[in-house]
Amino acid sequence: MFMGEYQHSVDDKGRMIVPAKFREALGAAFIVTRGLDNCLFVYPREEWAVLEQKLKSLPLMKADARAFTRFFFSGATECELDKQGRINIPRNLCEYAKLDKDCVVLGVSNRVEIWSKQVWESYYEQSEESFNEIAEKLVDFNFDL
Repeated sequence: MFMGEYQHSVDDKGRMIVPAKFREALGAAFIVTRGLDNCLFVYPREEWAVLEQKLKSLPLMKADARAFTRFFFSGATECELDKQGRINIPRNLCEYAKLDKDCVVLGVSNRVEIWSKQVWESYYEQSEESFNEIAEKLVDFNFDL
């Protein structure tokens, strides 16, 4: 499981250090693709295979299903860690996620997300007030914490 928030940077060549805590779980090769909310999603190969099967099961005759699978798969690329624990993020993905220097790397259960620091801070600020409402709608807390 991935969790936590880490501050990193992307250099001029699109290289970014992957947080050490995420490297083993991601494995030697993993998938980076366009995510939602202008971030990148990073999946270990096993999780990618599960997601791929779910997306393959979407109805081909529905325009929304075709559009989403195109968006998701066309941005996907396999990445490998170099000896310094870095990945090389392709230019098209850097542009999509507005990654130019400072970035935030988040652990989100079964995936890692890479955000532009500016985009993440804006998203978090806009969403912070509604987190309680969202939790009430989505989570059933029928147990003591």
